[in-house]
Amino acid sequence: MSVTLQDVLISLQEEQVRLRMKLQELQKLKRELVDSPRDKIPFPVPEVPLVFQGRTQQGRQVSKFLVSNLKICCPLPGGSALVTFDDPKVADQLLQHKEHKIDIEDCRMRVQIQPLELPVVTNIQVSSQPDNHRVLVSGFPAGLKLSEEELLDKLEIFFGKAKNGGGDVEAREMLQGTVMLGFADEQVAQHLCQIGQFTVSLGRQQVPLRVSPYVSGKIQRAEIKYQPALHSVLVTNIPDVLDAQELHDILEIHFQKPTRGGGEVEALAVVPSGEQRLAVFTSASS
Repeated sequence: MSVTLQDVLISLQEEQVRLRMKLQELQKLKRELVDSPRDKIPFPVPEVPLVFQGRTQQGRQVSKFLVSNLKICCPLPGGSALVTFDDPKVADQLLQHKEHKIDIEDCRMRVQIQPLELPVVTNIQVSSQPDNHRVLVSGFPAGLKLSEEELLDKLEIFFGKAKNGGGDVEAREMLQGTVMLGFADEQVAQHLCQIGQFTVSLGRQQVPLRVSPYVSGKIQRAEIKYQPALHSVLVTNIPDVLDAQELHDILEIHFQKPTRGGGEVEALAVVPSGEQRLAVFTSASS
């Protein structure tokens, strides 16, 4: 089959259209890269299985959920109990029936069983920018025998002296393994960063410390998905007929009976009527 000039022209036209579309895609990508601030860094957050290990804390006015590093605090209403099982199949089995009957001495208590879904951050976008008035002090040894307040006081005194290159300290804060110091004069902060290395007397030790620029970060956007707490169920509608310890024992015995659809209870927390607490879910490895 011979190729005609018309066939060649059609082929060239199709190729021209394809290249034009490719060029448009590249130009669009270039505009997006130019328009996006370079300091905005999106990164995925690894999925971590969360479990309730029996820890609660007092809670009054709380938002629906409080999210922190590998930890989620879930509010528990008054007249409820959070039960966590060793086998997630037990929780799933109990959830097949929303209402459960629990015998208490000469009466029968009717309670509701609900699943728990915890919000987990899957992707966050953070913008960062240097703070010219602040520095980050690092290099503290692990065995330093000073309280947080004592450490901050000593650093403020040392870096507040002009002979050490410092100046008036306006703010100070203990971070994870580091300390932030804020100065009234940004030139002081810049000068300390230029020097970089300092030997500071902390307790009975002469400790080499590093001073570096402080970068503040702000979360611009967070993507959240709801992850079921597979091992746990929330028991609600519990009447105020027993004290917390008696109720705890009765619920633990009831939910451990295989004849009631239960199994081995790993943790159980009771919230009496009129109170509110936060159930702390942490990663399984913590």
